[in-house]
Amino acid sequence: MSVLELRIDSIAAGGDGVGRHEGMVVFVPRTAPGDVVRVDAERRDRLMRGRLLDVISASPTRTEPLCRHYVVDRCGGCQLQHIEYDGQLSAKSVIIRDAIARIGKVERDTPTVEASDKPWRYRRKLTLAIRRRGDAWIAGLHRFDAPGDVFVLEDCPITDEAVLRVWSAVMRQQPPLPRGVELRGAVRALADGFSFTLEGGRGWRGHAELFGAVPELSELWWAPEDGHRRLLHSRRSDQAGASFVQVNPGVAERLRQWVLSLATPFRPRTAIDAYAGSGDLAVALATQGAEVTAIEIDADAARVAASRLPHGSRALAAPVERALRKALPADLVVLNPPRAGVDEEVTRVLGQVKQKPNAIVYVSCNPATLARDIRRLPGYEIRSMRGFDMFPQTAHVETVCELVPRAHS
Repeated sequence: MSVLELRIDSIAAGGDGVGRHEGMVVFVPRTAPGDVVRVDAERRDRLMRGRLLDVISASPTRTEPLCRHYVVDRCGGCQLQHIEYDGQLSAKSVIIRDAIARIGKVERDTPTVEASDKPWRYRRKLTLAIRRRGDAWIAGLHRFDAPGDVFVLEDCPITDEAVLRVWSAVMRQQPPLPRGVELRGAVRALADGFSFTLEGGRGWRGHAELFGAVPELSELWWAPEDGHRRLLHSRRSDQAGASFVQVNPGVAERLRQWVLSLATPFRPRTAIDAYAGSGDLAVALATQGAEVTAIEIDADAARVAASRLPHGSRALAAPVERALRKALPADLVVLNPPRAGVDEEVTRVLGQVKQKPNAIVYVSCNPATLARDIRRLPGYEIRSMRGFDMFPQTAHVETVCELVPRAHS
């Protein structure tokens, strides 16, 4: 370990500040571009990781974090609360640009990142670690510098207060939970109540007792450590499922409208919505006149999508990498994969298809895997790219990338 003074130049994809010392990259959490800092640094292979000791000269974008847990408990749920919101947007635009250049090998201008209408209290879902502490259960988050530690959560200023109230109601029951060393729970706001999903454990005999004791819950789901997620109890007539409501609905709607605006000039007669969820975008594309094939691995979501699509469109319950080849050709393909990006088979199929789509609109929640997948599609080039700040105060950013076939391919 060595004590260094350095200037922070940018923010890395995970939220750490990035500086340099004698040509070596140094990653320092809780720093802002423009900070001059003193850090305790340790070399790891070809880079260094530092622990912030002191801010010698503060960046103009540095601000006091709103959340007490961010400072006192070193909460790892947020990474950028110490940076003013405009500075967060700038940092995320650079994260996207640098990933596309470094991994995708494509030089692009720094994209715009659309701001969230609510930088605070926007989250309609909160996932917490649940642990035994003595004779009681606690629920909380992990420390960024000690991920094995869980502290008790009192408030989360990026989360809707109604979601926090339901979490409190659940934990006040000192719930009869299944046996297990590490459990996780998630409360999500639905259109008509709230869901609680428990992950982990075995032999949950007390689930009916918990559901009955918390009338705010409309659904109770369980994903045991040895099986698949399943619905245990519901007070709802519409069984759309706990996983199909947007975490930040305001930004999600603006992102969806942007995707539709990219699709409209192509006037697609046929479209594929891959990783379609419960079909919001597929339905919108069908309303514009396209015959849509929605592909979704979650059978519950695919069933909901199928029920919403008009005659001529369809929903397939299957992995995209298995269903895409038979669903092609299509005038438009929308990809909206999880953080891991698309399976390599997906890019292989899109690269080999004889009749290429007029456009691929790739909606990504991870600039690194987006860049990797763009590099796997050498027959296409970037026409436009825009970021959307779905998760303010964190280092996460959504990117919409419009790809079109290269003229010579």
